[in-house]
Amino acid sequence: MPVSVSPERVEIQLGERSYPILIGSGLLGEPGHFDAVPAAAAALIVSNTTVAPLYVRALRDTLSGRFQAVHVLELPDGEVHKDWQTLNLIFDALLGHGCDRRTVLFALGGGVVGDMVGFAAASYMRGVPFVQVPTTLLAQVDSSVGGKTAINHPLGKNMIGAFYQPRLVLCDLATLATLPARELSAGLAEIIKYGPIYDMAFFDWIEEHIDGLMARDPAALAHAVRRSCEIKAAVVGKDERETGLRAILNFGHTFGHAIESGLGYGEWLHGEAVGCGMVLAARLSQRLGGVDEAFVQRLTALIERAGLPVVAPALGAERYLELMRIDKKSEAGEIRFVVIDKPGSAVMRGAPDAIVREVLAQGCAA
Repeated sequence: MPVSVSPERVEIQLGERSYPILIGSGLLGEPGHFDAVPAAAAALIVSNTTVAPLYVRALRDTLSGRFQAVHVLELPDGEVHKDWQTLNLIFDALLGHGCDRRTVLFALGGGVVGDMVGFAAASYMRGVPFVQVPTTLLAQVDSSVGGKTAINHPLGKNMIGAFYQPRLVLCDLATLATLPARELSAGLAEIIKYGPIYDMAFFDWIEEHIDGLMARDPAALAHAVRRSCEIKAAVVGKDERETGLRAILNFGHTFGHAIESGLGYGEWLHGEAVGCGMVLAARLSQRLGGVDEAFVQRLTALIERAGLPVVAPALGAERYLELMRIDKKSEAGEIRFVVIDKPGSAVMRGAPDAIVREVLAQGCAA
C-alpha cells in the first residue's frame, strides 16, 4: 500500500448528517483518517470475493486499534447478487455476531457493496453507522456519495432502498491500480456525466485528459475524483432526497437502467449502460430543442473514447418504454427524463412516446 499523504477533503453539508469525503492515495493504512467514525465495541467489514483478498487485511489492521472486534463478511461479486438474498447475509452476520446499534459497518468495494451495506445499515436496529470505502472509480465519484442505498428487484433497478448517509467516505486512489480496464471505463461514464449537467469547464478538462484518465495517471484521476465529488456534494447539499435538483444526477440513467434490467443485471456494467444512456438522452435533448447535433456528436465521441458503448441493445422500443415507466422518476405512468436544456445545465421533463421511439430507432442496434 503506497505511503499516505494528507488527503484532500470535500464536505457534504447536511446539518447534523454532514460528513467528509477524503480523497488520496494510501489512506486505508492510516488510522487517523477514520477519526470521524464513532467509537464502538465492534465493526463489520463487508466486501466481496474479488475485493476482500486485496484490501480487507489492510483495513482490518487499521481498524483493530479502534474496535475490540473487527468482523469480516465476503459477499458474492456482481450486480446479479444485489438482491434480498444477499442483503440477508449481512443481517445474518450482524445478528450472528451479536452486533448492537453502535456497531459500525464498513462497505469495502464498488457500488453494489456500498448500496447494500448502506441499506443494511439503514435497516438494522432501525439504523447503525456506516462508512463507505469505495474501491472502484464509479463508486468513488458517484454511488458512495449522497446516501442513496438500495437493492434491485427483477422488475426494476434500485427500486427498494432508503436515503441514509454514511459517517465518512474514504476514497483511496491506490485501490484503482487493481481495477480492471472495463470497470475503469464504467467509472469514467459517471465522471463525464457531470460536465453536460453542471460544469462544461470540467467537460472541457475531461476531453483534454481522457487519455491520461484511461492510462490511470494519478494526478488526472485525483482531479477527476475530487471535482466529481465537489459537484455531487453541492447538488446533494441542496436536495438530499431528490425532490428537485438532485434528479439531474440521473442524466443517462433512465435509458441506462432500462438497458440493465432488459438485458439482465450484470450483462452490462452500470457505467456502460449509463454511458450509452447519455448518448440516447443527448439525442432526446436535441429533439426537444435543448442542444444541437454538434453537442450530441461531441458527447458521443468522448463516451466512445472512454471505452464505453454508444449503441444501445435492440430490446425493442415497447420494451424500453415498459421498463422506463417503472423508473423511480416516473409520475403517474409518465416517463420523466433528465435532458440538457443547454450545455452545462439539465432539467427533468416528460417527452412524447413518439419522440422517444424515434430516438431509440436511431440509437439502438439493428
